[in-house]
Amino acid sequence: MTSAVILVPGLWVPAAVMAVLAARLARHGYVTRSFDYHGRAPLEANIARLARFVDGRTAHFVGHSLGGVLIYDMLVRHGGIASGNVVLLGAPVRGCYAGRRLGARSLGRWLLGACVGRWEAHEARWQRREPLGVIAGTLPLGLGRAFGALPGENDGVVCVDETTVEGMSDGALVRTGHNMLTVSRRVGALVSQFLRTGRFA
Repeated sequence: MTSAVILVPGLWVPAAVMAVLAARLARHGYVTRSFDYHGRAPLEANIARLARFVDGRTAHFVGHSLGGVLIYDMLVRHGGIASGNVVLLGAPVRGCYAGRRLGARSLGRWLLGACVGRWEAHEARWQRREPLGVIAGTLPLGLGRAFGALPGENDGVVCVDETTVEGMSDGALVRTGHNMLTVSRRVGALVSQFLRTGRFA
């Protein structure tokens, strides 16, 4: 099985924020590469850039927030791209209530840029053969609460229900906030376990 892992960060942050997770995976023998992108750019453009970054090589994928959405959308739309195991961290693949609320304001639309439409609610289904694991945070601590409480369990930005994918291999809940998912020791252990076995247990 491949030891290569492509890491994709969330909106508004550089690829360097994945450094802690990269270091933890390196201790388990994985070779990581981080994909940097402009989150406000059109989603299709970022998907195309990520596909070029993969460059035909088989790798595991780990993405946080919008980075997880990019990975999911790329692999769902482009079945010919080879993949190892896939882990999404707090990725609102089914839309994002906080994103819609932010996008209703002029400043929010500017901040979200061309990805604003991706936060509309819709279904998410995984039909690829590669294992997909989803990790969601349950500590409601994040900027998504700036305009009021979020519905249901959430990590302060993304609701747990928004991360659920029909057909996923496994899911895990971690008591941490949205921005802490990439640096959590527990999350690092879960990601390593899933890349190795295709399960969190």
